[in-house]
Amino acid sequence: MNKTERPELSADWSDRWARLNDVSDQHPFDAHYVYHTAWAARVLADLRPSKHIDISSCTYFATLTSAFVPVEFYDYRPTPLSLSNLKSDAADLCDLPFANQSVESISCMHTIEHVGLGRYGDPMDANGDKKALLELQRVVAPGGKLLMVVPVGKPRIQFNAHRIYAPQMIKDYLPQLSLSSWAMLPDDSSQGLLDNPSFELALQQRYACGCFLFERPAA
Repeated sequence: MNKTERPELSADWSDRWARLNDVSDQHPFDAHYVYHTAWAARVLADLRPSKHIDISSCTYFATLTSAFVPVEFYDYRPTPLSLSNLKSDAADLCDLPFANQSVESISCMHTIEHVGLGRYGDPMDANGDKKALLELQRVVAPGGKLLMVVPVGKPRIQFNAHRIYAPQMIKDYLPQLSLSSWAMLPDDSSQGLLDNPSFELALQQRYACGCFLFERPAA
């Protein structure tokens, strides 16, 4: 083939993949997942821990942040990922394989609200989310950080998809940790993330996204 020649693309009708509904004025996206992972990545970029552990959050978050922080990603259903700076393995959020107060940096995002509802094959347990939160609290080291994301708004259970929490509930479930800051993506996601909004504003939402940064006080 000389430099002016190029292979031609052929159309095989039996191999078609018609996409007829992708025309829109703006590119669609899932606001909760775009904004909360962007929030968490910025937190890690600022903190720069020596290693970060993620429990069952978005795989895109784990893989992208492993570009600048070593990441261990654990899920109830293990994910076969193969990238440098990234370890992927199985773990039960209600029985984490880490010693007490041993983890410098850990995240669990858009996950707690599902625990115990059986949606992903996990055992039914009305208190599953509280048990999982206590496990996360248990492993955070003195001076360590926990990045937590859950739906916030009028508290309720939408069985068996998820739970929605009042922000104060999450704070109360983690009594050994202090809330350093939080952000919220409101129902009107065009506003973007709101930094440290009032808990009262959160209670006016139906299904907002709450992003919480907790810390265990240094010994």
